[in-house]
Amino acid sequence: MDLVIRGARVADGTGGASFLADVGVHEGRIAAVGRLPGGGRRTVDAYGLVLAPGFVDMHAHSDLALLRDPDHSAKAAQGVTLEVLGQDGLSYAPVDERTLAQVRTAIAGWNGAGEDVDFDWRTVGEYLGRLDAGVAVNAAYLVPQGTVRAYVLGWEDRPATPAETDRMRRLVAEGLEEGAVGMSSGLTYTPGMYASGTELAALCAVVAGHGGYYCPHHRSYGRGALAAYAEMLGLARETGCALHLAHATMNFAENEGRAPELLALLDGALAAGVDVSLDSYPYTPGCTSLSALLPGWAHEGGPGALLARLADGGTAARIRYALEVEGSDGCHGVPVDWSAVEVSGTADPAYAHLVGTRLGGWEEARRLLLGDRLGTTVLQHVGHEGNVRAIMRHRVHTGGSDGILHGAKPHPRAYGTFPHYLGHYVRELGVLSLEECVAHLSGRPAARLRLPDRGLVREGFRADLVLFDPETVAAGSTYEEPRRLPAGIPHVLIDGRFVMRDGRRTDVLAGRSVRRTPFRR
Repeated sequence: MDLVIRGARVADGTGGASFLADVGVHEGRIAAVGRLPGGGRRTVDAYGLVLAPGFVDMHAHSDLALLRDPDHSAKAAQGVTLEVLGQDGLSYAPVDERTLAQVRTAIAGWNGAGEDVDFDWRTVGEYLGRLDAGVAVNAAYLVPQGTVRAYVLGWEDRPATPAETDRMRRLVAEGLEEGAVGMSSGLTYTPGMYASGTELAALCAVVAGHGGYYCPHHRSYGRGALAAYAEMLGLARETGCALHLAHATMNFAENEGRAPELLALLDGALAAGVDVSLDSYPYTPGCTSLSALLPGWAHEGGPGALLARLADGGTAARIRYALEVEGSDGCHGVPVDWSAVEVSGTADPAYAHLVGTRLGGWEEARRLLLGDRLGTTVLQHVGHEGNVRAIMRHRVHTGGSDGILHGAKPHPRAYGTFPHYLGHYVRELGVLSLEECVAHLSGRPAARLRLPDRGLVREGFRADLVLFDPETVAAGSTYEEPRRLPAGIPHVLIDGRFVMRDGRRTDVLAGRSVRRTPFRR
């Protein structure tokens, strides 16, 4: 054996009872699980530690962070061995020159503008090839539907023609054939929100035909949230496409205590044969770009057109009315509460003094949007703890950080989601058993991704593993110090190679793209 992990409490990712065992690793795979009398080239004494499959972050925004930051301890230190990128319908492939420039501006609040990244790819396959040069953790990719729409239609709020729909279908198919695991949407983000249900169904049919899954940030998490969930479940029934609901929360005052209604919808769909799962993060605030709160019509034409509308006094007044009176579709149909909106990052250092402050109202927000060229990231304090706990208990739940790493004061979920589940919700509150929680974070997401040799501690599986102390594991990140690394996770391995050893990041870059095996119905 290259490595023997001795005397671990194994939580194998199935949710079944944990057990004491030695685990042998050879040539990047788990070679034996049981009592191993022989040694290995290296031995780790794991008495008192839990050995689990590496955690899968089902909703990550590390699309550029993986390329610019070889260390990437934000995720590696949490025990994350695989992230799913291309989320919320907006990412950097497939693109042409015009679309890339627009997308870089539109989601600068998520990832930065990327001045320090060489955008030498245009297709999904080329982007995945960049990851294959070696990154901190493994990554899978979803074809972003909003980017595909921008590529074909630009930022236009109108129905796609049949020819345009066919071109979008071809782009989605190409991305899947190049290794994407499915397609994402951001249906409160432009231009993805401009797509009708008919257009989405046409694209989902392609995803289903390739054996992928659809991951929508649906049309509302606030007013009309249940109707938005029902729309996505209906789309899955209509197209036969597997469905994974992104950061499935019930936020804003309208939805306090209503998680059971969402779970009843899920149970009904599951009973009817719909292939559905979801992810969530174990925190109440959300995080996004400030510009995302604005109404969809204000974004039409792209980021440049939005900035022009913000600069025009009359149009800015219309935007304010939509935000504060009507309830913008970008703010989930709920009038914005500026006191709940906290600045977490800015692109321009001239506005860095605002980080950590709550916005005083529309005029301050408008000045910031214009001065920071849409690069501002915010926390929105609108969630409910009861809903968070209820949703994480569901049998199709998985963990996803939705971690935005950009900004001076990011959401602590970016650095703390997985240890927070294990420390706070397992050990301190008992919301989930340890074995159940490990399954939510490893085996279940690997099954959603249809990965035949990841997500379980089982002979023949890849040695993507995490060792943690169940008595001390905890998120270090807080709202005040969001970049603190977790405690109680001494070792993390990818393909049998230590990316974390004794609580320290090694220089190993064992991560690669994880591509769906080619499949067509």
